[in-house]
Amino acid sequence: MAASELRIGEFLDALGARTPAPASGAAAAFTGAFAASLVELAARFAHDKAAVTRAKALSARLMQLADEDTAAYTAFVETRNEEARRRTIEVPEEIAANADEVARLAGQVRAQLTSSGAGDAEAAEELARAAARVARRLAELNA
Repeated sequence: MAASELRIGEFLDALGARTPAPASGAAAAFTGAFAASLVELAARFAHDKAAVTRAKALSARLMQLADEDTAAYTAFVETRNEEARRRTIEVPEEIAANADEVARLAGQVRAQLTSSGAGDAEAAEELARAAARVARRLAELNA
């Protein structure tokens, strides 16, 4: 079953299991997706429809990337071929790029808010930055 189809508790159990995947890449992607959803929330309070739409798209893509990362690492463990190794670099790089965009969007939305909604945008920015850092490091380690 794809990581994105699991309930949160099931994903946490899978993450903690002694298996190659899901692991840090999927966790980073989900963290980015959580951050994007917080941006969506804050953008709704800011009445920024464009940011709501973009945040939803980023969240959906990061969820897909969690599955792609799990598949890429599983394929690499099974085959150890160059194509599979390449995917273990490309997918985390894309996770990082999407998380960077979430962080930028969170900053833009935060600037529009003066209420408690700003806290959600700030949390989103921090989570997205962390997700991007982790994903970049994974790409380095897999290179």
